[in-house]
Amino acid sequence: MTLAKRIAAKRQEKPRSSFEVAQWGEGDSPCVLYFTPVSARDIDQVSRKHPTLLRDTTLPGMVDMIIRKCEDESGDPAFTLEDKPTLMGEQVTTLTSIFSAIFDAGGEDEDEEKN
Repeated sequence: MTLAKRIAAKRQEKPRSSFEVAQWGEGDSPCVLYFTPVSARDIDQVSRKHPTLLRDTTLPGMVDMIIRKCEDESGDPAFTLEDKPTLMGEQVTTLTSIFSAIFDAGGEDEDEEKN
């Protein structure tokens, strides 16, 4: 097995991270969004529309990353581009919290490797 194939296989083994959004839930149950760590491919795709994504993040760029990364419990996309106007109407604190959680996903692996 080549190194690249081994890397890809390891990536598939990693569990998804999740983030609870209480205000989007039903009843007493929060909405739970799932996502994998941000990849270079994700940044490349979103940066095509938002070239300053990493140095000057805008809310539309955040929303596009949320749409790209978030999944439901089954692994299906939680949002589509058709949902962007709805997401753009949400509180900024909610969107920035989700965006931050997406970028923090997988960070615990780096801490383990340092030890």
